[in-house]
Amino acid sequence: MAAIFAFTCSCCEQVHEGSPSFGFAAPTPYTRLTEDEQSRIAELSEDLCVIRHPEGTQYFVRAILEVPIHGVEEPFLWGVWVSASASSFQRYVDSYEHPPEDKGFFGWLSNHIGLYPTDQSRPADVWIQTDGTRPQVVLHRSRDGTDSDALVIDQHQGISIARAQELAEQAMHGQPSQRKTADGS
Repeated sequence: MAAIFAFTCSCCEQVHEGSPSFGFAAPTPYTRLTEDEQSRIAELSEDLCVIRHPEGTQYFVRAILEVPIHGVEEPFLWGVWVSASASSFQRYVDSYEHPPEDKGFFGWLSNHIGLYPTDQSRPADVWIQTDGTRPQVVLHRSRDGTDSDALVIDQHQGISIARAQELAEQAMHGQPSQRKTADGS
């Protein structure tokens, strides 16, 4: 049986139990809008976002990106937003109460995860879950199998418990260079 994830944080010295989970309240394109634009051209709920630009409409769905932790039952979770085409978005909305089995759609990861910096857009498959949970995001691997994106590698190969702790500490307390020393400086 796999272990339950728990660690004593090297930053705050508290014990954190359960696999880490961090999420985004909105897709990045929504956060880049002014407050006026958000109220005029965008709709945001806990699960859906629509932005109606004069040049076209953007659709987003809230989803889960799982990163397995070696030897631990539950994965590291990222609550992210992914783009959807108009037809995929409508199909998802129409089947919200009764999701179709084995149905998914293509989308682009629509949040910047600072712990996994990249200059590239991240393509993904988004799989609708039939158990009422949020859709699952599976990032695309490179065509030649030589992935260089750390998030793609971590999702497909899993991470160590030590790496999960490092990522959780950085997500909660900032990058190591941003942390205060023991004397507060």
